[in-house]
Order: sequence, then structure tokens, then C-alpha cells
Amino acid sequence: MADDGTFEGGCDCREVRYRLASRPMFVHCCHCRWCQRETGASFALNALFESDRVELLHGEPEIVHTPSNSGKGQKIARCPKCRIALWSNYGGAGDAIRFIRVGTLDNPDAFPPDIHIFTSTKQPWVVLPPDVPAVAEYYKSSDIWPKESLERRAKVLGR
Repeated sequence: MADDGTFEGGCDCREVRYRLASRPMFVHCCHCRWCQRETGASFALNALFESDRVELLHGEPEIVHTPSNSGKGQKIARCPKCRIALWSNYGGAGDAIRFIRVGTLDNPDAFPPDIHIFTSTKQPWVVLPPDVPAVAEYYKSSDIWPKESLERRAKVLGR
């Protein structure tokens, strides 16, 4: 966390650096097979932010168009030098919401998951904490997200 209460992150080679202007709307820990394959790990941890709350401090990520399970695709922002994925924009929200890869934060401990999704395909050895919601597939945001986060999302999506 920066001295002013913002959060910073970037890639391994430090070519691309960013700052987050607030806490996230929500944090997903996704256990779907697409995320497993894409990350080469057992899940992806993504913090959802309005795109205008993500400030580039240095460098310019390369946008890589990739397929997604929804069929709408996603745009992954990667460092052009070390190829680390910094965030994604998914087809449903377009460019309005960035799914920041929590592992790229200088302090990734700051954003633990608010929910575990697609647990029907999680690795069997991953043990989920009993105090964090978990769903077999996806969920309805209005049933889970805090009111403030729902309002932020509605505003950025123009609803």
C-alpha cells in the first residue's frame, strides 16, 4: 500500500506499474478450468475495479484477446516485456471493469477472496475456508455483493 492509502502493483520486470484508487468492489477466487489453464495454477484471484480507478504509473500493457468460457472473450493486459498478466476485461462488462490479478499487487494480502466461484471444478486438494461464500458455478451479484459495491458497479455500467 502506498503512503496515501492507495494500492500499487505491476509486473515482475517493473516495466508496467499501476495504482488503484480505492478498495475493490469485490474479489473473486475462480476455480474454473479456464482460469486454471490460463494461469497454470489451481485458481485465479481477481479484484474487480472500475477501470478509471486503475492508473498506469509506468509502461503500457499489451492487450491480448483470448477466448473465455462465456463465449464473449476477454482482453488480458500483459506486460509486453515479461508477459505477466496484470488484469482482464471480460466481454460482459467491456472496458468498464478491470479484473486486477491480485498476485500482481505489491501487497497481495490486502485483497483476500470475497467468494469462491466455479468450485465444481476446483482441484480436490484445495481446501476452502468455511467463512467465505463458495458456489459451484456462478452467482447473482445482488445476492452477495455489499450495497456500496452494487452501487459502484451500477454507476460504471450506466444502470
